[in-house]
Amino acid sequence: MNTRGLFAPKPFARGPVAAVAVGVATLQIATAGRYGFHRDELYFLIAGRHPAWGYVDQPPLTPLLARLSTALFGGGPGDGPVGLRVVPALLCAATVVLVALLARESGAGRAGQLLGAAAAACSAFVLAVGHLLNTATFDLCAWLLVSLLALRLLRTGDGRWWLAVGAATGVALLNKDLVLLLAAALVLAVLLVGPRGVLRGWWPVAGLAVAAAVALPDLWWQAAHGWPELTVAGGISDQDGTENRLLFVPMQFLYLSPVLVPVWLAGFRRLRRDAELAWAKPFAVAYPLVCLLVVASGGKPYYALPALLVLTAAGCEPVARRLTAAGPRRLRSFAGALALGAAVNLVITLPVLPARLTPAVSWIYHEQGEQIGWPELAAAAAAGWRTVPPELRDRAVVFAVNYGEAGALAHYGPPLGLPAPYSGHMSLADWGPPPDGLDGPVLLVHPEGFPGVERYFADCRQVARVDNGHGVRNEEQHAPVLVCPGPHRPWSALWPELRRYY
Repeated sequence: MNTRGLFAPKPFARGPVAAVAVGVATLQIATAGRYGFHRDELYFLIAGRHPAWGYVDQPPLTPLLARLSTALFGGGPGDGPVGLRVVPALLCAATVVLVALLARESGAGRAGQLLGAAAAACSAFVLAVGHLLNTATFDLCAWLLVSLLALRLLRTGDGRWWLAVGAATGVALLNKDLVLLLAAALVLAVLLVGPRGVLRGWWPVAGLAVAAAVALPDLWWQAAHGWPELTVAGGISDQDGTENRLLFVPMQFLYLSPVLVPVWLAGFRRLRRDAELAWAKPFAVAYPLVCLLVVASGGKPYYALPALLVLTAAGCEPVARRLTAAGPRRLRSFAGALALGAAVNLVITLPVLPARLTPAVSWIYHEQGEQIGWPELAAAAAAGWRTVPPELRDRAVVFAVNYGEAGALAHYGPPLGLPAPYSGHMSLADWGPPPDGLDGPVLLVHPEGFPGVERYFADCRQVARVDNGHGVRNEEQHAPVLVCPGPHRPWSALWPELRRYY
């Protein structure tokens, strides 16, 4: 029986949901400057100064957001990360609102919508991507928005919603290609369990055309450059695919919070069995399909998390109903468990601990350690630069082995007298090589994971060493700073060998 016409969402709980969203955004901004930039953020700052329709490792949106956020809120050379992180904080608030709206779309009343907002605000993944500006920050919002619009399409059967779905998907593709996993899984799920009527007619074709038109600039750029994103993705899969597959299942339970497992399981069961929500059943099928696609490709476990948040939203109404019926004591117990889970997630994902204590959590969430030590790296490089004779500095080059190091030297180096760095890593290679006339000394930092880079240069000697001052173990800690008399060959001939895609 078609129950779509009998189903209507309940009023939106604007006040409570807005309070949760504002609270989480305030927390994000309040903690934004406690450590420092993440290596990815430093890279996006450089990429934002080289606007393009695409980069070898990503579409253009995140670097554009980095440039916009720092232009509006501050974060120039030498500054801290607070200005850059206002946009992620706002996107985190938007994520909270979207999860509440997804709960509403699947039948939740005021209590269920508030639970959806609270579940999002307490989730480790939501807190983590709301703290840092990276591609996952916008990607999470984009997946949730596409899911909300797709639910509206399935509920109403009105083909005109395909245009909105297509536009949202196209914008998501300007940030990251992963939304294609959701699109493929949802279309296949609709074919398997219905309602198949939404795939008939010209509206789906129109939606696809809108998505393609919005994403066309990046697609054109990637095609013109030989689809380098596929090269990067393949390298990441080859390097980390086995580990990603082994961690995939446990991370599905931990990335949100163990406390929320009963909620998303309730949502999964509800979407599969509730006759009133039969039109939403494709989302119960889509999540396992996304998981299969991610595991098969060796992708990172968090790629499937936005689809899991849709199930969490669907589970909020029955869980809220049961808690209300069980009485105040049961409600207080659940609220206490949720608060405890939120506290644990806060300590793991946000910079609330003193920097010297981050090793206590960085073994779980290594991105914490990646926010420490970049000014110290630039200072060590500046100490090395001072060993270069002044008369040779006009022909000298600062060479960064990876994009995080390049970003740190570009951001913190100018006040220390360092010239702009060059690097062959990711899209930085497209902004090089140094002119062949710069045939003088080469300054480089040699971090872990990049063996033998000095073989391209003559007679390198160590002149300094990186120490972040907190004992935090990351890729750059204790890396030697080397000065080499010069490259073996002209930079233009050497550059293809120095290029690295991952």
